Amino acid sequence: MKILVTGGAGFIGCNLVRTLIQDTEHSVLNLDALTYAGNLHSLAELENHPRYQFSHTNICDAQALDKAFTDYQPDWIMHLAAESHVDRSIDGPDAFIQTNVVGTLNMLQSARRRYESLKGTEKAAFRFLHVSTDEVYGSLGAEGLFSETTPYDPHSPYSASKAASDHLARTWGDTYDLPVIVTNCSNNYGPYQFPEKLIPVVLLKALRGEAIPVYGNGENIRDWLYVGDHADALHTVMAKGTIGETYNIGGYNERRNIDLVKLLCHLLDELKPRTDGKRYADQITFVSDRPGHDLRYAIDASKIKRELGWTPQHDSTSGFRATVQWYLNNTAWTDQILDGSYQLERLGGDS
Repeated sequence: MKILVTGGAGFIGCNLVRTLIQDTEHSVLNLDALTYAGNLHSLAELENHPRYQFSHTNICDAQALDKAFTDYQPDWIMHLAAESHVDRSIDGPDAFIQTNVVGTLNMLQSARRRYESLKGTEKAAFRFLHVSTDEVYGSLGAEGLFSETTPYDPHSPYSASKAASDHLARTWGDTYDLPVIVTNCSNNYGPYQFPEKLIPVVLLKALRGEAIPVYGNGENIRDWLYVGDHADALHTVMAKGTIGETYNIGGYNERRNIDLVKLLCHLLDELKPRTDGKRYADQITFVSDRPGHDLRYAIDASKIKRELGWTPQHDSTSGFRATVQWYLNNTAWTDQILDGSYQLERLGGDS
């Protein structure tokens, strides 16, 4: 297949592109606007690969999108491009509406025109995968899991914009017969994650001897999904998934934020001890909570296991160990990001 991946220079996108090129015979066009979190260094080894192409294109530019579709003529669309940081959405919601809602509208329209031009087996094979988040479901109490039928209840500009884009994608399937599939995933972690999310912030601040911030009392719970497992799941959905269906993708790996931070500190103690003999957990500092901070997310991924045979390969500790080791081994990647343009500052505060 000829696959158009949007947001392929971002965290999940670059891991997906690498999986598609290394583990399949598909060709990939990576379409990315290269905003602050897009980083082509994450795919440097694929730069000259015969089945890989890159297009510096913003999904908010409908005309440029149409040209990319016309030139590449993709069989599959895997739409990941999005503004994705809750704290940034609190400080600047406009960009989230433009990219996540208007950009998704543009993608659906370009895909629709492409689909309607096809015939026979090419038309039957065409797919549009819209990749979303469990945050659209809102917050869980102490018990229960998000399923594919959980009502939407977004609590941040980010999750509201993703909820809107999910509804648009499903509507284009219902109204225009576009062969759409939607996935909603839990929190991703792993190599190449931009250093504003919890895990890379903890690791990089720990290694720099700085205070490690934890919101509130650290009781918020997330289900953590290793990004390589997520990439495998997305390919599985494209290859085996049913048009019009939604698949939740989770890691079966729930942890309180404070427990995760302590685990990361423990792994650093083991893999790269502090030179002064102290423990990294001594750097943990509790800070005021962010507005609208959902208490708990947890995904029921039984449908994708039952219907498509996918399960995560990393258990509750192997993925975190692999991630810590990756950041220790790839300081050049983080150094070229942390050159002064991004300083691991807290966003989404009350001020």
